[in-house]
Amino acid sequence: MNILLTGASGFLGRNIAAALAASGHPVTPASRSKGIDFCHMLSPANWLPQLDGIDAVINCVGIIGESGSQRFESLHTRAPSALFLACAQAGVRRVVQISALGADEAAFSAYHLSKRAADDVLRSLDLDWFVLRPSLIYGRGGKSADLFMRLATLPLIPVIGDGQQALQPVHISDVVATVLQSLTSSKVRQTLDIVGTETITFVEWLQTMRQAQGLPRARPFHVPFALATALTHIGRHFSPMLQPENLRMLQTGYLADFRPLVRFLGRTPLATEAHLFFSDIAHARSTS
Repeated sequence: MNILLTGASGFLGRNIAAALAASGHPVTPASRSKGIDFCHMLSPANWLPQLDGIDAVINCVGIIGESGSQRFESLHTRAPSALFLACAQAGVRRVVQISALGADEAAFSAYHLSKRAADDVLRSLDLDWFVLRPSLIYGRGGKSADLFMRLATLPLIPVIGDGQQALQPVHISDVVATVLQSLTSSKVRQTLDIVGTETITFVEWLQTMRQAQGLPRARPFHVPFALATALTHIGRHFSPMLQPENLRMLQTGYLADFRPLVRFLGRTPLATEAHLFFSDIAHARSTS
């Protein structure tokens, strides 16, 4: 299959591209580094020339926080919606949208709402679509995972409130496997949560990351939610990840039933092991 892959230069996109190439699928990358700026791809007419000879589309463009011209509305909603409409016009039936766990009817953040808006557009179209909603993705090269790994090395582990926020982390290789399965599955028009089988608290997740780096357990340093939120108003000028809404999303916690994913893949997702924090799709399964 000839695949148009948006967001091909990001953490998820790079891993998807590698897996597609290994499976023999020609990939046409669409990213700013390839001269395609989502901020300017806001109508189906912008996308139609990009779909010539394309059999399937995978959209994995995403930002965790806004900065400069990188806005949720254009990157998460308007450009993907235009792409999906162009697919309907061009007859490109297979479309895989990478959304996010929590982009559902209970969504409250601009991040989740912008993702859900594009999801809803895709789900309204007569296409063979998949909306995939990953939880926290970890593995070698992930920005959020790298940030947490650095936090875990501190003498005192900083956590928000009591640190008991629930997570269902999933390894990058399981996310990529789900994307590839979506390209060939006959059971189309699915919204699928991609989550690990283990539920772990945020503080224990950081402790696990310490252990993966050969460090002993450390005492947590509890930062009141109000103080942490106040600090993000300063920190967001230095990192798009440090946003008040991101803390609210962490505080909310997002859990989902992993059994639909198991049925779809025909196997269980990888259990968390120390080496997986430093593994990508190339050797995650071979070393587990």
